[in-house]
Amino acid sequence: MIQPENLAVTSELPGRISATQVADVRPRVNGIIESRDFEQGSVVAEGDVLFRLDRATYEIAVEAAKATVARAEAVLVDARATERRYASLNERNITSQAEYETAMAARLQAEAALAEANAQLRAAEVNLGFTEIRAPISGRIGRAQVTEGALVSAQGEVLTTIQQLDPVYADMQQPVSELLRLRAELASGRLTEVEPGAARVVLLLDDGSQYEHAGKLLFAEAAVERSSGQVTLRAEFPNPDGVLLPGMYVRVSVEQATSAAAIAIPSQAVQRSASGAAQVYVVTAEGTAALKPVVLGRATGNRVIVEEGLSEGETLIVDGFQKMGPGAPVAPVCWADPSLSEPPADVCIQRLGGDAAAGDTN
Repeated sequence: MIQPENLAVTSELPGRISATQVADVRPRVNGIIESRDFEQGSVVAEGDVLFRLDRATYEIAVEAAKATVARAEAVLVDARATERRYASLNERNITSQAEYETAMAARLQAEAALAEANAQLRAAEVNLGFTEIRAPISGRIGRAQVTEGALVSAQGEVLTTIQQLDPVYADMQQPVSELLRLRAELASGRLTEVEPGAARVVLLLDDGSQYEHAGKLLFAEAAVERSSGQVTLRAEFPNPDGVLLPGMYVRVSVEQATSAAAIAIPSQAVQRSASGAAQVYVVTAEGTAALKPVVLGRATGNRVIVEEGLSEGETLIVDGFQKMGPGAPVAPVCWADPSLSEPPADVCIQRLGGDAAAGDTN
């Protein structure tokens, strides 16, 4: 017999897998690649050395910067000593105030020159460190775009790409018409909004199998794409085994609301009239088959929600239509949904007599 139930309103949307982080590895200084220190296609950690450039030129630059710092320190020592002498002479009125101020300015210039030399030394050391090209993020690294001996330039060509694949994103497209319909049903009270963070997101792979890890819905875009009239949604899925790869086509089932006291029937129970109107067979009190027009709503799995036309307690005929017609006596027997490995215990109804088969909707 037909029994109302609380059903999750889900949308099965097409989508593509994308990495949560993608980093193009580029050199930050010019140089010749001396070695490649990673296995292509392997997993690398943030900070791992990927390539090494020729260090000779940058080591020389560091040594030159150190010499400049030493020279600036010597000049500063002399300038400070000169300032102290002029300060002592100025206190005894042996020299003029102008000469003392000149010595003080020379000391300030020497301090500025030392600061500049230290900055140049720091820059030379940073450039030397950039000869080791390191991984900016953790993830799976792709193929190397250059080989040993290649000359590369700062911020030039991409040497390789790293993608973080655990977790991954699934970007989906939902028609704006479906979104507006959902909002209208929520506003009318026919549907109840799922609490924030409670939505269940299930991913279906290209071969039809269900992905073993459930995901979570992150957000929906605030704008509609002009070309397609669709809204983009993004979900996040764990990917510990690396099954999901960027660019993979998937379908994502997103739970967006709850329909209270809904009547859902197997899709195969729906018949169509000559005009295309939906109708179903039910068992009357006299044990005969009768056609009833119904208004269908959204589909959920292999069932469809009936918005109008059926009432609680009616017995729905699901199979055996080729053996009967309106007014024919029927003998309802147990019917099991083939998509369920273990049908519910209350799916069977008693035999009434006749030749047709029927079943209820749980």
